[in-house]
Amino acid sequence: MFLLGHLAAVIIGISLGLIGSGGSIFTVPVLVYLEGMSPVVATGYSLFIVGVTALVGSVSCAVKKKLNYRIAILFGIPSIAGVYIARWYIVPALPETVFSVNSFVITKDIFIMLIFSVMMVIASLSMIKSRKIIEAELWVGEIKSLPLLILDGAIVGMLTGFVGVGGGFLIIPALVILAKMPMKHAIGTSLFIIAVNACIGFALQWKINPNVDWMFLVIFSMFSVSGIFVGNYLSQYISGKKLKPVFGWFILVMGIYIIVKEIFLK
Repeated sequence: MFLLGHLAAVIIGISLGLIGSGGSIFTVPVLVYLEGMSPVVATGYSLFIVGVTALVGSVSCAVKKKLNYRIAILFGIPSIAGVYIARWYIVPALPETVFSVNSFVITKDIFIMLIFSVMMVIASLSMIKSRKIIEAELWVGEIKSLPLLILDGAIVGMLTGFVGVGGGFLIIPALVILAKMPMKHAIGTSLFIIAVNACIGFALQWKINPNVDWMFLVIFSMFSVSGIFVGNYLSQYISGKKLKPVFGWFILVMGIYIIVKEIFLK
């Protein structure tokens, strides 16, 4: 399981480097099913791993001048608020038994995994669906809808805080459609937003529960970071748009598997 888990860490990084999204939503299942963590711990650890990996990727994009700080701030402020609300208030407030009917019980751990699996299905469908997005060749500073951009930021923050995903599958379309950014700039800006949100989410989790296996986190994150360098290199030769549907189908199968496993195979 150690080898499978850390190989998966490299794949997470490759996905973030190649298509700017998708990798983070793979992190929690890896930590739960391959590393044997509880969902609550896994979502917290996922925030650190995703945050560090995305931060390295965003620095690389910033050096190439493919990161827009103004949009990152406009999107990031409501997103940070969403992370804070979800991680500081909602997750700790969840009861150990969320729902029960006779012998059918939905515990806190099962509930988190079910919400996570729904997010996986939604993310996979957005990646599989062949939708042509008309993007600008040069960003001129125009924002089509600031309120929608802020709303999307808040939603992404809530998802990041609650289930430990980066939310790139929501951030990138918002930046391309609502902020009219070129795709490569949207990916770089998305990585920066993911990094900030995830790091803040982990800091809140650390304050709630200071018992952290730092050795595991550092080693796993190193594997993931190595993957993002591989992904950035491969992006010069492989079209991320062509790989996105393939990765989307894989995430869809994983999401359905988690739903079946958590409801019927417990």
